[in-house]
Amino acid sequence: MKIKFKTKKQKDRYDRLCPNGIPRYVRIYDNGGPEVEKGSIDRYTCVFTGNYTSRTGRRHWYLAFNGSPFHPQGFGQHGESERQIDVIGGSWGGPSIGKKCHLGTRIRFEDLTEDGKKFVIQNYLYIWDFVDDDHKTIG
Repeated sequence: MKIKFKTKKQKDRYDRLCPNGIPRYVRIYDNGGPEVEKGSIDRYTCVFTGNYTSRTGRRHWYLAFNGSPFHPQGFGQHGESERQIDVIGGSWGGPSIGKKCHLGTRIRFEDLTEDGKKFVIQNYLYIWDFVDDDHKTIG
């Protein structure tokens, strides 16, 4: 996604939050999809992390989606919770990449399909105030 920024300050902030176009404050999980045991149509889960909850009424946002969230027969859903849904017990964060939790195996953002990446980035930019309420990119 190519973004034109009005100011250097906006660009610098974007570069901190999304270095090399990869969102810094997300954890992505893959449950294998409906073809595997314990998999589901919402194959991927993206948990947003970082200090954004002042913008979301102190709610933690997440996404559930498959490899084609924009397709008419695809799946892409937003959710929110009082806590991060991948944090169990007293831990401070989810598992390391390659490790499992109840959401599936944690994967890298780069392992998503192109549509999956686009779905995550659009919502990530909205959370961090790079998108207005009409979902038009600011800058």
